[in-house]
Amino acid sequence: MQRWFLIWTVCSEFFLCSCSSVASSKWLDAHYDPVANLYTFSSCIALSDLHGDGENKLVAGDLGTGVCNMKLKVYHGTGLLSESTLLDLPTGMVSFLMDLHEPRTPAIAVASGPFIYVYKNLRPYFKFTLPSLEVNPLEQDVWSQAKEMSLPSTPNLMDVTGQFDVEFRITVACRNGNIYILRRDSPKPKYCIELSSHPVGLVRMGKNVVVGCSHETLHGYTQKGKKLWTAYLPAPVTTMALMDLPTRGFQAVLVGLANCEVHMYRDKNLVSTIKTPDVVTSICFGRYGREDGTLIMTTKGGGLIVKILKRTAVFEDRDSAPGPPIAQSIRLNVPKKTKLYVDQTLRERENAVAMHRAFQMDLSRLRLAAARAYVKALESSLTPMSASLTEPLKMNAVVQGLGPSFKLTLNIQNTAACRPVMNLAISFLYDENLYSMRTAFFKIPLLVPGLNYPIDTFVECLSDKGISDIIKVFVLREGKSAPLLTAHINMPVSEGLALN
Repeated sequence: MQRWFLIWTVCSEFFLCSCSSVASSKWLDAHYDPVANLYTFSSCIALSDLHGDGENKLVAGDLGTGVCNMKLKVYHGTGLLSESTLLDLPTGMVSFLMDLHEPRTPAIAVASGPFIYVYKNLRPYFKFTLPSLEVNPLEQDVWSQAKEMSLPSTPNLMDVTGQFDVEFRITVACRNGNIYILRRDSPKPKYCIELSSHPVGLVRMGKNVVVGCSHETLHGYTQKGKKLWTAYLPAPVTTMALMDLPTRGFQAVLVGLANCEVHMYRDKNLVSTIKTPDVVTSICFGRYGREDGTLIMTTKGGGLIVKILKRTAVFEDRDSAPGPPIAQSIRLNVPKKTKLYVDQTLRERENAVAMHRAFQMDLSRLRLAAARAYVKALESSLTPMSASLTEPLKMNAVVQGLGPSFKLTLNIQNTAACRPVMNLAISFLYDENLYSMRTAFFKIPLLVPGLNYPIDTFVECLSDKGISDIIKVFVLREGKSAPLLTAHINMPVSEGLALN
């Protein structure tokens, strides 16, 4: 009956939740004990089938107060199954198989102080004292080779993959802010990754390495140290763990943050966010009891949180965080180099000086032509704004109508700060065989700074041959021969017929 206790707890708490909140979440709240008095880190927590009955238990190294009450605790379902006293602070824990005969039940190795304690069937089995105990010759060889792998700084985080006899990689994050990658038969680091800040978390996901840094960033690197992506976090990283779900072929990185959130990243994409009642200090994902997708977290206040992934949960690859689209990070399919491309590259290398001189000559000619056109426009007042400092004006024209009658509107504005402009006039120059105007010359009233003055006039098209011409507009100042502004208006073709 005890093995079904977790399932009944999940069902009872599931039906107590509101339908809307459960439907919007990808996780079921299986258990939460805020006073579990469990203080640990991700390196001191593991899920293992200790009795070989197909039900995984939660094994955690409790730090206690840091001075006393250090214990090895085993949880089954939502209850504490057993606990054993530790003499020193636990620093690491791993579950491994040490027997070849059936049934193969895993053992638990706990690093505590200068000792490694091995527990089997929840009882003390071995105690290794480092490094005074003698080891067999094979292990002596392994430690000798590992000893020859020197690092320039003190290791802080470590991840190991592969087999010793075939090929292995050791990824080490050191206290100098760098990550070193060691390979077999290599006494020195093969690759080095220089980080902008100190690493606080290291997780291997497939062939890539995900590193959490103290400056609230998450970086992805290849095995050779090439940077793939960077994600910016809203709060400092407290812990990291790998989420591996083989039944769905899904892998992600779980990142605990100091703002009481757990973010799930697949590559650089944020696929899910979990709110927690307290800051999470350790994360473990795997099979717990008989449920494959179980997320176990411990909090800063000693609480224990158990969540179960819904079987209907779907994680989209798109990034839910604001920023550039995911298509921007997809590599382009660059075609292979053709013979024409190689020949062109060789020609550019051989004639680089001559090509650069020709480019500079064409650029100088273009600049000279643009400068001459600009000076000509200033001299003939063809710019939309006057170059005079005493009469700073701006003008634009609008033509309305289908023809043969057009309405011409001139918008004139005084752009000075506080000086009005007066004694101005407007004159039109046009082909009298094509157009006629009621008033071709009139004076402009006083222009107050900042106001727009529309001036309307009417133009009559005299031709029915479907041709058009330019009407020139001049803004004049009394006593000056040169216009302040000049505008060329391209008249549209008249679509109507003049009435006799």
